[in-house]
Amino acid sequence: MINAIVSHLQNKKILILGFGREGRSSFSFIKKYLNTANVCIADKNKVDISTDDNVRIISDEDYLNSLNEFDIILKSPGISLKNVDVDTSKISSQLDLFLRYSSITTIGITGTKGKTTTSTLIYNILKKANKSCFLLGNIGVPVFECLENITNDSIAVVEMSSHQLEFMTHSPNIAILTNLYPEHLDHYLSYQHYINAKLNIFKFQKNNAYSIFGLDQPQYTAKIKSCICSNEIAISLNHAKNASLYLDKNFVITTPTYKSNICVKNLNKHLLGNHHFYDIMFAFAACKALNIDDNYIILSLKEFAGIPHRMEYVGCFNGIHFYNDSIATIPAAVINAVNTLNKVNTLIIGGMDRGISYTDFAQFLIDSNIEHIICLYETGKKIAKMILNTDPTLSSRVFIVETLTDAVDMAFAKTKKDSICLLSPAAASYGYFKNFEDRGNTFKKLIHEHI
Repeated sequence: MINAIVSHLQNKKILILGFGREGRSSFSFIKKYLNTANVCIADKNKVDISTDDNVRIISDEDYLNSLNEFDIILKSPGISLKNVDVDTSKISSQLDLFLRYSSITTIGITGTKGKTTTSTLIYNILKKANKSCFLLGNIGVPVFECLENITNDSIAVVEMSSHQLEFMTHSPNIAILTNLYPEHLDHYLSYQHYINAKLNIFKFQKNNAYSIFGLDQPQYTAKIKSCICSNEIAISLNHAKNASLYLDKNFVITTPTYKSNICVKNLNKHLLGNHHFYDIMFAFAACKALNIDDNYIILSLKEFAGIPHRMEYVGCFNGIHFYNDSIATIPAAVINAVNTLNKVNTLIIGGMDRGISYTDFAQFLIDSNIEHIICLYETGKKIAKMILNTDPTLSSRVFIVETLTDAVDMAFAKTKKDSICLLSPAAASYGYFKNFEDRGNTFKKLIHEHI
């Protein structure tokens, strides 16, 4: 595979667009295998590396102005090309090249929410079944970093963001779409463009591949099916018509012709709630497509230790149970967490505004039993205003603060003993924190410092 990728890049003017972890990884790959290649690195931030005569650097606000002068653009996921005039046939990425030249089994997972948990579950199950596998992609490991370790029997489990899929021209052998909700609207021209990017995970599959998707968002079913050219596996929690896989009345994973011995209810304290039941079923479907025995699946699911920042239990402090759900960047994720945890007395929300509608979410909070809604940053203040404009009498439940430190202080002061304080922001962290991990880690640090 390495030789094929090197041959594809040979004698081309290469632009590495974005110099975060993936951009640096691409540069390392090129310097190792194509040391004399003509390379340019473009990033709006300062690029601090030693260079030679073959390497050019563009690091200023105009870094997107010269895209069309290159033969191939290795684009990092976080770079938005909305309203940028560029020949899209030149755009590629590590992931696109990996899928183009890979001869191993690839499992791709995308969706607005649930992709990290689903990816991790699949990887853990395959490891339990003694398969050679790698967990790559949007979960934090650029695919080029594993190339030298891949063997013919390896399986790549790749979490794929919409940004990675936007200009994709190849698809994985097993493709999973967990769900669709409005997100990243600042990155795309419209929500429909975001959906189209996600659906690229199916569009380029071969007819012997597998497309796994949910039926419980029927407004998207026709659109999803129109992009599928392989074997369909349709999933439902409610035994929807035409479901390939569903839960029966005893919460056992079932198909029209087969009943597993896996009951998802109370299987693992880290896999509670309908949203996690979906994750389990997506993982189950992918592993059964690979003929993995149920016993390996059950053992791995029972041992699952959870994902940091995803309904993560921080601990009990001053009689208050704190949960870190910093990954919840859209309202649907917050609603799932509140409904699953049940005893949420204090909810901390707010972050960067990316154009998501909060109308229904504000109504959910109004109708909920949450006694203390702590609102901060841009979207928190926006939601607070929406709540109070709807019902001014709720002023005793809504609190506006400026920082996460203030929010934690208020949570300790207001939250009832033996109940839950949940950080579940319903918004992105950018502008206030490096990423959602930084936000979650800061939350946990503030809790421990408070006592």
